[in-house]
Amino acid sequence: MTELDKIWKSMTDIIQTEIQAYRFDVWIKTLEPLCIHDGRLVVQAPTAANKAVVVQNFMPALKEALKEVHPSLTEVAVIVQEELEDYLGKSGGKGAPTEAKSAAGTGTGKDEAGKGGKKPPAYELAYNASNMFNPEYTFDDFIVGKGNQFVHAAAESVARESGTRYNPLFIYGGVGLGKTHIVHAVGNYLRDKRPELKVLYVTCENFVNELIEAIRAGDTREFRAKYRKLDVLMIDDIQEIANKTRTQEEIFHTFNDLHSANKQIIITSDKPPRDITPLEERLRTRFEWGMTADMQPPDLETRIAILQKKSERKRYNVKDEVLAFLAAQVENNIREMEGLLNRVVCYASLVGKTVTLDLAKEAVKDYVNKNAETLTAEAIIDTVCKYYSVTREDIIGKKKNKEIVLPRMLCIYLITEMLSLPLTKIGQIFGNRDHTTVIHSRDKIAAEIKSDNKIKVIVQDMRNLIYHK
Repeated sequence: MTELDKIWKSMTDIIQTEIQAYRFDVWIKTLEPLCIHDGRLVVQAPTAANKAVVVQNFMPALKEALKEVHPSLTEVAVIVQEELEDYLGKSGGKGAPTEAKSAAGTGTGKDEAGKGGKKPPAYELAYNASNMFNPEYTFDDFIVGKGNQFVHAAAESVARESGTRYNPLFIYGGVGLGKTHIVHAVGNYLRDKRPELKVLYVTCENFVNELIEAIRAGDTREFRAKYRKLDVLMIDDIQEIANKTRTQEEIFHTFNDLHSANKQIIITSDKPPRDITPLEERLRTRFEWGMTADMQPPDLETRIAILQKKSERKRYNVKDEVLAFLAAQVENNIREMEGLLNRVVCYASLVGKTVTLDLAKEAVKDYVNKNAETLTAEAIIDTVCKYYSVTREDIIGKKKNKEIVLPRMLCIYLITEMLSLPLTKIGQIFGNRDHTTVIHSRDKIAAEIKSDNKIKVIVQDMRNLIYHK
């Protein structure tokens, strides 16, 4: 271990006891000691954003630790790679730096083959990988309807003007509505029209796993370089960063670096930013900086069109009446609906028959019967009770506190929307309430769905739970 390394290790040992562990890992542990030059300890930060935070928040701690470890040195200089040569040329010129690390050079070394120039880092192979985007997920294959036309328009605009329009583009909606399709469509467009761009698509789960592995290995520099040298970053299912403090910290700084350089960020989630909890407020506000677009469940006509498109692409010989029947079985999950179509075609092939409406009903009878059994007032009430951790007696009783009134109104709304029951019958279920009370609850929740995204997401969640999605 060199003298420089010994000084730095002693300093970090001191600082580690004085600040929170995650702050130490994110800000101090990522610094690299470069040299002692002109009476200063020079350390390198991985990015300009990191440097700014360190200088503003941790410089006193660095100076105190240095003074304790090496009293003859009292100053700490924090630089980034691109500043190194300029710094050494302008910082006083009192001799060459001592104990300088070869890893901190200015990039003039030769690669392993001795041909000169830098050898590209291994992680760059991940950019624009041939298997990154599903070739079937294109804008041409995306069926546009009332529930997704805004998302489609925003995504096309981002694809054409990457980094300058709607940055970040935050797309949210329920499971199986086409969020991944639209993101892959952007990726396929960019790979075709802008192949020079460094594009990376990653699920939030994979991002977290990569970060954990980098932390375990004790070196997050390559991880950060991979994500901060991109032209376009796409993260799917960002809601999974809830409760992951270190991951939120990393995404925050990655976001800052890319956004400040006008690099495009596209994010998908099953809920809007303000409903991802717990989530740091500074990250929440950044998610909302650009365009937040809501992907709604498709109406029946759009669902039929989606199945027609899939049938054409797969060369299935399926009549429109069969497609209409299948589309009517699934309201909120395109992926599941397409699965029913595959099941029908597979069943017809196995029994050696042509696809007819009767055959389709036979092929999916288990699914239909399951949903028919589920769609009862009792099932809806039970689902809402579990969702809100309240009792059935509370829901149908006379309590009027806020914790009970909202679940009760949601129950009434869902029953009126999902079942064909008379209003008087619904009133009887809820403690013999008058039908006007049922109408009031139904209309109030319907209005809040239009004005309050949180209520809209809750209703969608409950629908999915009722259908066992």
